[in-house]
Amino acid sequence: MNVDFINPFISALVNVLNVMGNTEIKQETPFLKVDKGACGEISGLIDMVSEQAKGSLSITFDESLALRIMKRMLGEKIEKIDDAVSDMVGEITNMVSGGAKKILATQDYEFDMATPVVFKGKNHLINHKHDGKIIVIPFNSDSGKAYIEVCFGNVVN
Repeated sequence: MNVDFINPFISALVNVLNVMGNTEIKQETPFLKVDKGACGEISGLIDMVSEQAKGSLSITFDESLALRIMKRMLGEKIEKIDDAVSDMVGEITNMVSGGAKKILATQDYEFDMATPVVFKGKNHLINHKHDGKIIVIPFNSDSGKAYIEVCFGNVVN
């Protein structure tokens, strides 16, 4: 997969979590995903389609990190993943994909995006609907891990 497709998602996630969630994350070593299992407890998934490529983005959070971001955003301590946390993860997924879309547009990739879908629970599955390889970029923070999964198939340059 072309690094030009991955870097916009990394930049957007770092920016969104820093600005909206007052949370700094540090990128770790990317790897290829070999199964559909999520690395954390809550994930947002969004499809992205253009004339040049079809793909999807998933952002997964450890429960501890999702709850910490929620506390930093609202000022209230949340004890477990609930509907409000699910909404937050969906919105973060939307903001990250929108930020990446803006960067990709400067490279002449104009994407349409679906509405994010949120999955939660230990061992939930993430089903990317495209044929491409799934690149996972892990991040560490003071409150747990986050993971971006990027899957693009049929990329035409």
